[in-house]
Amino acid sequence: MGEQDTIFRARRVVTLDPALPTAEAVAVRGDRILAVGSVDELTSAWGSLPIDDTFADAVLLPGFVEAHSHSLEGAVWAWEYAGYFPRTGPDGVERPGCRTFDELIDLLRRLDADLGDPDESLIVWGFDPIYFPDERLAAKHLDTVSTTRPICVVHASLHLVTVNTALMEREGFADGIDLEGVPTDGAGKPIGELQELAAMSLARREMGALFGAMRDPAALDRFARIARVVGCTTVTELGASPIRSDDDAQRWIDVSSADGFPARLVPLFNPGSGGITDGDEAAQWVLALREMSTPKARFGLVKMILDGSIQGFTARLNPPGYLPDADGNPRPNGLWLLAPEQFAGWFDAFHRHHITVHTHVNGDEAVDLLLDTAEESTSNHSWLDHRHTAQHTQLTSAAQYRRMAALGMCANIFSNHIFYWGEQHRSITVGPDRAARMDACATADREGVRYSIHSDASVTPLGSLHTMWCAVNRVMSTGEVLGPHECIGVDRALRAVTVDAAHQLRLDHELGTIEAGKLADFVALADDPHDVDPMALKDIEVLGTVVGGDH
Repeated sequence: MGEQDTIFRARRVVTLDPALPTAEAVAVRGDRILAVGSVDELTSAWGSLPIDDTFADAVLLPGFVEAHSHSLEGAVWAWEYAGYFPRTGPDGVERPGCRTFDELIDLLRRLDADLGDPDESLIVWGFDPIYFPDERLAAKHLDTVSTTRPICVVHASLHLVTVNTALMEREGFADGIDLEGVPTDGAGKPIGELQELAAMSLARREMGALFGAMRDPAALDRFARIARVVGCTTVTELGASPIRSDDDAQRWIDVSSADGFPARLVPLFNPGSGGITDGDEAAQWVLALREMSTPKARFGLVKMILDGSIQGFTARLNPPGYLPDADGNPRPNGLWLLAPEQFAGWFDAFHRHHITVHTHVNGDEAVDLLLDTAEESTSNHSWLDHRHTAQHTQLTSAAQYRRMAALGMCANIFSNHIFYWGEQHRSITVGPDRAARMDACATADREGVRYSIHSDASVTPLGSLHTMWCAVNRVMSTGEVLGPHECIGVDRALRAVTVDAAHQLRLDHELGTIEAGKLADFVALADDPHDVDPMALKDIEVLGTVVGGDH
C-alpha cells in the first residue's frame, strides 16, 4: 500500500450512502476514499494500514457543502461589523452589533476618531434597516458623524448602501441624479440610500474597495478558514467576485493550491459583471474556465441575478406585492437587476452550451420569469441533466415548485431567512400568510424538487449546522415558529447541506457522501445530528475537518 493509505477510525461514520448508512471507519488512499466499514473489514480487504485516531471519539460525516456563499465573508472583516445580531469574526472575537440607531452612530463616531487620514472613507457593514422600522437611515444621520469624511454603511443584504452628504458631494450627485435606485426627498435631493448595484456604484471608491477586497488572496484564505471552523469543506462564490480573465481564475487556483488550504472553492461566473455582452461569447469563456479547474478550484457554472431582496423591498413580487408602508401608502414593486430580454438571451446561450445556470430569484414574479425562460430553452434544446437552479427562491409557491420539478430544475432555499427576518416578513414585508410559506422546504419535497439550503454568507454567517437548524425548526429570532408545516427532518436537512448541495454544483459524483471512490472530505462532530434534540443542532461542536485526506 502507498504511504498515504490511512484508516480514519471514528465513534461513528454517518455516510449518507443508503447502501451502508453507518460504519466504524473509513480507509483513505491519497485524496480519495478507499473503502468504508469496520476496521477489521478494511484491514482484511486491504491489508494492515496505519490507523488515525484523531477523530476516534467523534462522529464523521461528509464535509458540508455550502452551495450559496460569497468570498466577501472573508473580505468584509477588513472593516467593522455594524449588524443587528452579535457576530463572531475570524479572530474568534464576538462583535456585539448595533441594536439601536444611537449604537450605530456611536460606533461610527468611535471609528471616525480612530482614522488618521481625514480623506479616508469610513466603511461599516451588516446594517439592516428592517430592524429599525420607525426611522430610515439616511445621509442626515451619517452627517452627524462627519460632514467631511465620506461614510458608507453597507446593508446586510448587500443590495443597498447608505452614504453621507460628503460622499455624495465628492461624486457630484448630492443635488440629484436621474438613476433608478436613488430615492429622493420632497425637494428632489437624494436621501443617501443607494439601492442595488447600479446605484451603489455611485459610491465608486467604497464599492471598489469592498469588491476589490474579495480579490485579495488573504481574504480567500480567511474565507476558507472560516469555512473550516464551521465544518464546510466546499464553499462557493456565487458570482459576486468577477472572473474576467485568466489572471482572475489563476488567483483562485494559486490561493487554493497552497499547502494545507482547508477547503474546495467553487466560483461561479456572473456575465453581468464579466464584461461580455454576447451570450455565445460568454458561454465559450465559461467552457474555457471549466478546463482550468483544479481539485480545489472548480469552474464552469454560471450565476445570474434577476431581482433584489425582499427585506430591502427590491425583489420582484407577484400581486398583492408588498404590504403598505407605516403610513398606509402602497409600496412599489422591486427592481429587475437584469433586463428580462438580456437574461433570456444569456440563459439560452448557456443552456445550449450545456452550462448549468444558477439564478437569484427572491420574489415570486422573478421565479415566474426564470421558469418561463427555462421552459423556452429546454423546449428548444434538449439537455436532460441541466440542473439549472433557482437560488433563494423564497416566495416560491407550490404551483411554481411543480413547474420546477417538471422542468428538471433544482432549488437552493435560503432557510436562514426564517430566523433573521421571519418576524419582519410577517409584520412588514409580505404579511403572516405568505411569510408562513417562505423558504418552503417541505413543499419542495412534496412537489419533487431536489434542493439544498444555504447561508448566503456574508449576508448571514457561514455555518451549515445553523442552516440545518433553521430549516428543521423554522424558529424566528423572537422564539416563535413560523410556518411549522414547512419544517423538515434532520436527515433531509443533512442531505441538503451535503449530497444535494453537491448535486447542484455538478460534484455529487465526488462529494456529498462517504463511499469508495469519492474525495475524502469529512467533518468531525461531537454528536450525530440524528441523535440530538433538533433545537440543539446549531450547538453541535465542530471538532475538525478532513479535505482530500488531510486534516
